[in-house]
Amino acid sequence: MIEFDLEVDASGLNCPLPLLRLKKGLMEVSSGEVVKIIATDPAAHLDIGVYTDQVGHTIIEFLKDNGVQTFFIRKK
Repeated sequence: MIEFDLEVDASGLNCPLPLLRLKKGLMEVSSGEVVKIIATDPAAHLDIGVYTDQVGHTIIEFLKDNGVQTFFIRKK
C-alpha cells in the first residue's frame, strides 16, 4: 500500500463533487505530499485524470475494485 498524507472520501458523490473534494484536499497538503481519494462516480477517473494532467499533479496509483476507484495523487 502506498503511504499518503491525506485521505479524501468522495464515495457516493457524483460529478463534479469528487473533483472539487480533491482540489480542496490538495490545497491542504504541501508539494510532494500524497492525497488518497476514494470515489464511486463512474466518471471520476476521467475528471481526475484530465485535471491532474492540466495542472501537473501525478497519479502515482489508480485502483478500481467493484465500482470503487482509489487514486493516489502526488501534489506538484
